[in-house]
Amino acid sequence: MDDPEIQETVEAILGKGAKVVDCEKKSSIREEEVLYINGIPVQLEGRDGMAIKEALMTGQVPPCDLLNKLLIDSGILKAPVKLDTSLSVKSTTVIKEEVTVSRDGKIVDERSRETKDHSYYTSAMTEIFEPIKVLPTAELLNGKYNGSPNDTFTSGSKWSKFGSSSSASSYESEHEPPMSYGVPKQCLSKDSGHMTSSATEKMDFTPSSIDSLSSYDETDYICEQLSKCASFAPTNGYTNGFLSLPQTPTIKSFSTIFSTDSNQDSSVELGIQQDNALVYRDGNLLSGSLEALIQHMVPTESYYPDRAYLFAFLLSARLFIKPHDLLAQVRALGDQQQGLGESGSLPGASNGPQQMRFVEKMVQLLAEWTEQFPYDFRDERMMEHVRKITQQCCSINPTLRANVSLLLHNLHPRLTALEEYEKSLENQTNTASSDEHISCPDISDICPHPDKLAQQLTHVELERLSFIGPEEFVQAFAKENPALETSFKDLKKTRNLEQYVQWFNRLSYFVATQVCKYQKKKQRVKMVEFWIETGRECFNIGNFNSLMAIIAGLNMSPISRLKKTWNKIQSGKFAILEHQMDPSSNFSSYRSTLKAAMWRSAGATDQRQRIVIPFFSLLVKDLYFLNQGCSSKLPNGHINFEKFWQLAKQVTEFMAWKQVTCPFEKDSKVISVLQHSPVLNENALARASFECEPPDNNQEKERCKTLKAEGGSNS
Repeated sequence: MDDPEIQETVEAILGKGAKVVDCEKKSSIREEEVLYINGIPVQLEGRDGMAIKEALMTGQVPPCDLLNKLLIDSGILKAPVKLDTSLSVKSTTVIKEEVTVSRDGKIVDERSRETKDHSYYTSAMTEIFEPIKVLPTAELLNGKYNGSPNDTFTSGSKWSKFGSSSSASSYESEHEPPMSYGVPKQCLSKDSGHMTSSATEKMDFTPSSIDSLSSYDETDYICEQLSKCASFAPTNGYTNGFLSLPQTPTIKSFSTIFSTDSNQDSSVELGIQQDNALVYRDGNLLSGSLEALIQHMVPTESYYPDRAYLFAFLLSARLFIKPHDLLAQVRALGDQQQGLGESGSLPGASNGPQQMRFVEKMVQLLAEWTEQFPYDFRDERMMEHVRKITQQCCSINPTLRANVSLLLHNLHPRLTALEEYEKSLENQTNTASSDEHISCPDISDICPHPDKLAQQLTHVELERLSFIGPEEFVQAFAKENPALETSFKDLKKTRNLEQYVQWFNRLSYFVATQVCKYQKKKQRVKMVEFWIETGRECFNIGNFNSLMAIIAGLNMSPISRLKKTWNKIQSGKFAILEHQMDPSSNFSSYRSTLKAAMWRSAGATDQRQRIVIPFFSLLVKDLYFLNQGCSSKLPNGHINFEKFWQLAKQVTEFMAWKQVTCPFEKDSKVISVLQHSPVLNENALARASFECEPPDNNQEKERCKTLKAEGGSNS
């Protein structure tokens, strides 16, 4: 045997002089991967297992849908838990050596030796999973029902999962969105964007929305989000006990809300036709005529519409009826079903407990409307109806005067703040300058630290977001939609949404202006690196809108062509940011990052970790396609309320984001420079860019020549 290693091994076992006649080597490697969740072993199999393993080993949070699947498989979701997730990778290499001694063809001795090499890798993560309360029908979303005799709920029934909800991708558009929001056309999405659902499964809308709970449907989600927003908004003046009113029953026709006896005579007396029925499936409202949906929101002495229904209907109904006309119809229907006259009293009779309870609910309806959609009340026609309704209610129940006073007291400062904000926007510089030699302060001198600048950008973003009303997403598209009646186009009373998009464009041009203002390459390099670091800090905060604006500014042609400048910059830093906001696959990378930010925000106790500022232009485009589904009626003339639910869920998610208070210290000087300092327009940026680095190809030379000619003629 010529192998000295084998000879040495044999001699170590048998002693010196032993002769090796034959040798056989065998080696095997076995790897075992076990994920323990609360002591329960879970197999990491297939693509899902590989994705979770890769995320844990790199210190990232696995996608919430994969974690939810694991939680379901292991039975963790049966009760509220503190989730300790650990990954242990054990690698064992076994080396087994066997020696056989034979004499005259007979085996006289056998020896073996085995060595094992163990390698361990462990990763651990702790998460607190808050329980999501599953409410039975009789336990209402915004208060526990006391089980009065007037209850129209069926005992023991459950809210069912809205499993039939379809994605906005089922609607195709022949038209581009009416406004230019800065997203490349090839990336235009027809899905619901930040939140999707399909006909076969219910997707998660926030990381805390555990989609495995089948009874956690659209109304649950919207009410949960509205309750979160309400914690930041002014109170409407009602105690929790007053809010605990009977909610929207799951009935097949709204006629039964007026009487516990749903006989035919009652339907005939109220003029209810079959065409006005609401369509349900598995207890979920799918569609209905406009008249039926309006009737469904009118309270009675024993019924009050569900908060989720109110929000969804008030949000999208404006596509079919003006808010002031809607309020007028609600008032008329309420008076009709209670038999009230203009004076607010029953003809020839005194007001009884029935009318007292009814007017309480009417005032509460106004309180919720003013809280959720305060901008509707900038219309004097709306305020006229409010005055008439509240006067009538107070004449029937004088104890409501305090509630009415508080309602108006809470509404007034919100409208006043909006007016002051709009005036401040009028004073800001929104037009770009054509003079490439304008005096623009260096932002890095005023705010030399990128993390501080990112914080001030977050201040601007959250302030502007806070003034965008939920109805603006609907009215902005209604104004531009040629399919809607001209009379609906006077709905638009605010321009906060458009102003926010203009802020994105301004920030992009501000970034480009800051780079092109310097003739020296060293200064330009420093400025580009400064903005890259600022973008990275925006990413860490969760301010994706400012991040995308910075990337857009650095990718503008006058900046991207500065090859000598970019050659001095570490390309990897900027490439990482570009990858996060890559528009390919419908911004799939950004959407995954947004989910992670939402996951962080949902369980955060620190205000800094609660911040989620979405890439707004993409959000608007996603909502545009959802809005198309809302404005299209079904073949039978019914309004598609499934789309109302989907849009309402998306908008309530946005409302939760915009309610976050900025935790960073405000620097008014920096914010003033960001919002008021002059910026260069496209041609001025191009001229400044050519002064920084001369054109190096024929196309740039022609462009430079044209710009000089235009500049000479303008002067």
